Amino acid sequence: MSDEILYDRQVVNFLEELWGEGFLSPGGPEEVARVVEGIDLRDKHILDIGGGSGAIAVLMAQELGAANVTGIDVEAPVCAAARDRVRRAGLDGKIEIIEVTPGPMPFEDGTFDVVFSKDSIIHIPDKVAMAAEAFRVLKPGGHFAASDWLTNHDGEMSPEMAHYVKMEALEFQMASPSKYRAAMELAGFEDVELVNRNPWYAQVSAAELEELTGPNRVEWEARHGAEFIEHQIEIWDAMQPVLKTGEHCPHHIRGRKPA
Repeated sequence: MSDEILYDRQVVNFLEELWGEGFLSPGGPEEVARVVEGIDLRDKHILDIGGGSGAIAVLMAQELGAANVTGIDVEAPVCAAARDRVRRAGLDGKIEIIEVTPGPMPFEDGTFDVVFSKDSIIHIPDKVAMAAEAFRVLKPGGHFAASDWLTNHDGEMSPEMAHYVKMEALEFQMASPSKYRAAMELAGFEDVELVNRNPWYAQVSAAELEELTGPNRVEWEARHGAEFIEHQIEIWDAMQPVLKTGEHCPHHIRGRKPA
């Protein structure tokens, strides 16, 4: 990962308007609930990898009963936004936001009950190292629960997928479900489960594109700039073919550290 800021204030403002205040990926609280479905977060210590601008940490502390949430991210602007959100929610005592550098996480073994991530580990090139670190910082019996952007195969991307990834310009490091499963099992996780969310996001993404190109486009342009919105439309246009073919396949990823 380079030192370039990928999620600057303009990008954060746009994504939050599209996906909900404090959310930098789609689905809002409902999709977070699906990712952790069946995992009791009450009175637990949660690690949120790539916590973005803080809505998920606040959700977990306020609505899902987490005792403490530690959110980590590599980008200063989103950490600042998250800290501000936590302050405004009056949750400084329950949520800590830490800006980290890529690599091993700054936590002792067996620190957390749950390791969570929402569409952020796409930025981590080494999925094996990521899974091993998640396993290390979990307590025995702890859970890993994440969603992420995947491709449905290893090897060279289709021209359409390569074009989409280039348009995003977010340094995506995409991998297949089989690669994620292998990384999780190699780390030592049990009950590894991957759930394909492509059918859901194919519909959501098409609706997002319709919103950006429809009658409300002039309002989006007024708030974010015509050139910026034009580029976002190009990205969403490029996304549609690879969602339809299934090559771009968001997944939920789950696993449990043996007790």
